Amino acid sequence: MAEPGLEPPRDAHSDEKDRLGVLPAEVIPSWPISTVSLSDRTYVIRRAAGGGHDRAPAVMLHGLGGSSTDWTDLMWLLRNDLDAIAPDINGFGQSPPPRDGDYSMPAQARGIAALLEREFPGQRVHVFGNSMGGAIAVQLAARHSDLVRSLTLISPALPWLWPRRTSASLGVTAVPFVGPRLYAKYAKNPAEVRVRSTMNLVFADPTVVPAQRFAASVEASETLSRLSYAQDAFLRSLRALLATYTERGPERPWEIARRVTAPVLAIYGLQDKLVDPRSAHRISASFPNSRVLVLPQTGHVAQMEHPEEVAAAWRDLLVPALAP
Repeated sequence: MAEPGLEPPRDAHSDEKDRLGVLPAEVIPSWPISTVSLSDRTYVIRRAAGGGHDRAPAVMLHGLGGSSTDWTDLMWLLRNDLDAIAPDINGFGQSPPPRDGDYSMPAQARGIAALLEREFPGQRVHVFGNSMGGAIAVQLAARHSDLVRSLTLISPALPWLWPRRTSASLGVTAVPFVGPRLYAKYAKNPAEVRVRSTMNLVFADPTVVPAQRFAASVEASETLSRLSYAQDAFLRSLRALLATYTERGPERPWEIARRVTAPVLAIYGLQDKLVDPRSAHRISASFPNSRVLVLPQTGHVAQMEHPEEVAAAWRDLLVPALAP
């Protein structure tokens, strides 16, 4: 892990790489962590060090089973543009479960809103969300619009009529009594097997994952598996997410999307095994101010698989929409 206040390694051509938004050849260390305690939730967050004092505030929300380290490379690429924080969502990474036990998407959004008010008082924030983090981000932008300057959704977990075969299996895991047994069986696998299985699922090309990243993920998986609440947090978060798929009336996600006034950028992976990229067409139909990008040879975690393309899309497609 990088020491607080230190930049990740830079090579001799770092200035040119900065200008072009290109990652260095070295694997970037995880950003340093800090702990933020709120009234009903505690967050462990990572913050990107960067130059200058005029960087815009941002928050990056990971997906189900992920952690704040999912944003390491994108945070590095945008560190001169954004003062970005990435929290471990409650029950994942190093953040404990919410003290009120509420894992619903509106409650998660409420917790993130309180975090933003604490970290960026009086400011509007650029919000990034991947998968479940995207679902939370939509709730945040609709219910706390005064806090959100823009919304970048990466394979957001929003309802779709034709679920992928691989994502349909998550529905089985959410079933009471069945889910705990499946989770326990899965947890018996060595951490290396669990991590490899996850990477095969979320990356279009798992071979792009550096050995150091894989080793760090294995260590994190081993640590998480020793926590008594890991299974409960995963299953309850999964059920809360899937509950939004059956929501009816004005609180269903696509209807909530119509209340989002901030500019929206949605990025999908053409080879996503979990979120069908065909659902991208609903973005422009549901969000009043939106633009959509579908990346070829990309899976469920574009910010990890192709962070340079995501950073370029944010600068080229979304930033111009923020101009007065």
